[in-house]
Amino acid sequence: MQIAIVGGGICGLSLALNLHQRGIQARIYERVPEIKPLGVGITLLPHAMREFSALGLGDQLLAAGIENRDSCFYNRFGQLIYREDRGKYAGYQYPEVGIHRGRLHVILYEAVIKRLGADAVVTDCETTGVEQDDNGVTVHFKQTSTGKARDSVRADVVIACDGVSSAIRKQFYPDDKVAFSGINTWRGVTRHKPINGGRTYMRVGSINTGKMVIYPIIDNVDGEGNQLINWMAEIKLDTTEQNDWNKPGDLADFFPIYESWRFDWLDVAQMIKDADQILEYPMVDKDPISQWTFGRVTLAGDAAHPMYPRGSNGAAQGAIDARTLADLLAGAADPRDALKAYEAARAEPAAKVVRTNRATPPDFINIKVEELVGDKPFGNLDDYISQNELRALSENYKRIAGFALSDVAAR
Repeated sequence: MQIAIVGGGICGLSLALNLHQRGIQARIYERVPEIKPLGVGITLLPHAMREFSALGLGDQLLAAGIENRDSCFYNRFGQLIYREDRGKYAGYQYPEVGIHRGRLHVILYEAVIKRLGADAVVTDCETTGVEQDDNGVTVHFKQTSTGKARDSVRADVVIACDGVSSAIRKQFYPDDKVAFSGINTWRGVTRHKPINGGRTYMRVGSINTGKMVIYPIIDNVDGEGNQLINWMAEIKLDTTEQNDWNKPGDLADFFPIYESWRFDWLDVAQMIKDADQILEYPMVDKDPISQWTFGRVTLAGDAAHPMYPRGSNGAAQGAIDARTLADLLAGAADPRDALKAYEAARAEPAAKVVRTNRATPPDFINIKVEELVGDKPFGNLDDYISQNELRALSENYKRIAGFALSDVAAR
């Protein structure tokens, strides 16, 4: 069986490694001319680390990132709302790891090249469409750097792992577009001394009045004990104007919201001003679709289920897609049956995560407290909501996203 994987991101690389484990040949076609360690931070939850550990990469990823000890929720006045242990500290078999997205990408890419061969990833190769018949699929390409046509490729199956702007998804859903609800984000990395012990994932404030997600991704980044801190600022405004993925962030666009955020445990304003890099993004997803599979072509990862970057779930869901799909292809007499079975197994669980990330993501805790207290400092939080009630909100998200303690252990 010959598999063509369109897209060499986290999902596409994971799929190639999973297929190789099961003795199935695959080649990745990636639109960028060169694989580079780009981006900022990403969190690998225990169910993501389960998938990468099964590929033999768990220890390498842990060594390249930082193992989270706990997760803390604060209001925008710096008061602690709720704290919980994470990863192995919460009893999971696998750790929770904060890591630079570029490091994760390169580790996966190098594993593919080492195991599948130097020709396993074809770069500078943008997909322009697919055609299929009873015997296979033809994928058409152009050279990204020049726009010139490239040779078409014939395969038994094509897996679209080409992200939120998937050209293959667009072929089957011509009216496909992202959904934007007015939340814009700015992401940055700052060299900073360890915050709260240097092993904590922090959510501060809410999208209604200004929210920050803050966590470390590289230890001792400068040889002087400082960590590389990943942060993301989010704010929901009454606007239809969304940020651009393709340009650096402008401090003036969002800094006034956070200028007064100076807590006894962190000067947020100074951390933002000291950033090495700031990028801007819109917070977008797409409405869930029930059909991912079209004959010998199917969608995976963000091409199938782009979701809000809340709850650190995008990479995990893509990695689960990859393992599920590889398992089914390995056991199928007809690959078309495997693709339909994959869709049946994954479409609804992924759709639930997409919908939950919109309505009740993990930072719903912050929103709930802000509403109950009235967006002001509180005296005794138990007068408004108990820790048990906040814990129930957190556990509900884990169940839906597939990383409740019992779910991760069972699989």
